[in-house]
Amino acid sequence: MPAIVLATLNARFIHASFGLRCLRANLGELRDQSVIAEFTIHERPVDIAERLLALEPRIVGLGVYIWNVAPTTELVAVLKRLRPELIVVLGGPEVSHETADQAIVRLADYTITGEGDLAFAGLCRGLLAGRPPAERILAAPLPPLAEVVLPYEEYTEADIAHRLIYVEASRGCPFECEFCLSSLDLPVRQFPLEPFLAALERLRARGVRHFKFVDRTFNLNLAVSRSILEFFLARLDPGLFLHFEMIPDRLPPALRDLIRRFPPGVLQFEVGIQTFDPAVAARISRRQDYARLEDNFRFLREETGVHVHADLIAGLPGESLTGFGAGFDRLIALRPQEIQVGILKRLRGTPIGRHDSEWGMVYSPLPPYELLENRRLDFATMQRVRRFARYWDLVGNSGNFATALPLFWRGATSPFAEFLRFSDWLHAREGRQHGIALARLVQLVFEYLVRERGLGEAEVAAALADDVRRTGRRELPSALRAGGATAAPAARSDAPAPNTGRQARHRAGPG
Repeated sequence: MPAIVLATLNARFIHASFGLRCLRANLGELRDQSVIAEFTIHERPVDIAERLLALEPRIVGLGVYIWNVAPTTELVAVLKRLRPELIVVLGGPEVSHETADQAIVRLADYTITGEGDLAFAGLCRGLLAGRPPAERILAAPLPPLAEVVLPYEEYTEADIAHRLIYVEASRGCPFECEFCLSSLDLPVRQFPLEPFLAALERLRARGVRHFKFVDRTFNLNLAVSRSILEFFLARLDPGLFLHFEMIPDRLPPALRDLIRRFPPGVLQFEVGIQTFDPAVAARISRRQDYARLEDNFRFLREETGVHVHADLIAGLPGESLTGFGAGFDRLIALRPQEIQVGILKRLRGTPIGRHDSEWGMVYSPLPPYELLENRRLDFATMQRVRRFARYWDLVGNSGNFATALPLFWRGATSPFAEFLRFSDWLHAREGRQHGIALARLVQLVFEYLVRERGLGEAEVAAALADDVRRTGRRELPSALRAGGATAAPAARSDAPAPNTGRQARHRAGPG
């Protein structure tokens, strides 16, 4: 039986916990006395406790995040009630700040704040040797990344076959955006490049083709980002897929030349815009060059095959619904394949709370701590924005409506206003945001575009029929057949892996 169990509750099975693998790789002589046990937030904490206790560990280390803190708190309570002698150690971003206010921290034996790669191993050595620390809250110093053992051997063959593989070339962020935990991670530090590239090569040899980089600013160090892109350009395996989080206004010519050389479908860039209002950006200490940002977007969409996923945040202090809508419209004009509309969150430890009084910021006390209202956006308006974000994900981001989507605002001045109108209509019609089957959603979109926007039945039916065929379905909904659309062979599918299904649908769509 292992002395140490490293566990967490992932949001989905496909997510493999990168943090747990970092911890196990750095346990040194204790590694062989440890195991990783992963669960999901959809499992009952009491059932997770049963499986953990069956391993009879002396120490359970739990990764705590914003998405799992509630069920993990319940899990710790059950574990300590059943086995008071079991040592429970917490770590992760959710318990690295404001620890005095957290029930889960009070329940556990020890909490490591910060990067625990090396600190967790030291704590376990002391605990197993009968030398417990005097303090329950342990602040981990920043580990020198040259001393951190890379975790990639901890991915199993089952992980490689069925789950996302996360990799990390750097840690930290040079910016100080007040809503983001990464703003606290100064300075930016790089893992030694040659060992990192060698680890990537070993993952490739084991069959990994999808690499999701967790670096917050992949293109900050241009020499490193160029080396990594050149590494993959020399190894353009079938099915290769690379996800990077990019600084939106930093794509110099040397980096552009490399990006152009990748075929469509290989690169996905997650680009955080957050706001187009300079005053709002300055208020939250966010720096970006909007002219350069827009030029980079044009380059990515017109000269490359990159799939662009852009982020906007609703609810930032001082930004009205009109202002947010103007930013959304400006982003639509830049044509990213996806726009994620996020609701502002007050993450523990971030300085965004300094605006609470001036702007009347009211956040939910429960995770994920989303904004409920502020002086510019009352609660009812924020609810409309939440529904907008959900329906936009279903219709705009999914790739299921690539042909029909522009019909929502054709001839109008504001795509945001038009899709908000659809969002209000859909909520009034369905009264729900989840559990809407795709066939039902197709019929609702048809009804809205024809009855509410006044578009011709034949045109709308043809657009939606094209979208339906690209999803691989052969049977058209009755509304489309009534509108004159005829069945046709389903579009050929490249059988995309689960984490690139949206990208494949967007690539198959128009422009």
